Amino acid sequence: GVFSLGTPGVGKTTLGKELASRSGMTYVNVGDMAKEGELYEGFDAEYDCPILDEDRVIDELEDKMSEGGVIIDYHGCDFFPERWFDIVFVLRTENSFLYDRLESRGYKGKKLQDNIQCEIFQTLYEEAMSSYREEIVHQLPSNTPEDLERNLDQIMQWIEQWMKDNN
Repeated sequence: GVFSLGTPGVGKTTLGKELASRSGMTYVNVGDMAKEGELYEGFDAEYDCPILDEDRVIDELEDKMSEGGVIIDYHGCDFFPERWFDIVFVLRTENSFLYDRLESRGYKGKKLQDNIQCEIFQTLYEEAMSSYREEIVHQLPSNTPEDLERNLDQIMQWIEQWMKDNN
């Protein structure tokens, strides 16, 4: 599987969907999946959002992941099984771009600040480096449409190489 990881607003969804249509892989947005299946275990008043039931998410995805050819899109990674992913891409966006994107999504106050902090301190990149083998974790810049094109080309090359090596 391929894991597209990053702070909300960095472009994971755009990348994931486009990658799926180019590669024929299955795209799964974990946030949307949780919403549809109501895979929650409560509500976080401080962040004004539901709390993900991680065990149920894993159960829901297990069969799909064992078949392979899946792109997962989420903003956290420390609860997914390591065996699920052959490669992990952490998308990074400069704060000025990110601030505007999140603000336009209606993020404000603590939620907005914490997501910007998360990006400044490379929190998710470090989480990915400690959750997976370092050699499968890659950082990609995601500021402009040109970055998106470049990232797609790079990931497609990687997928094609992986297919050759593993078939």
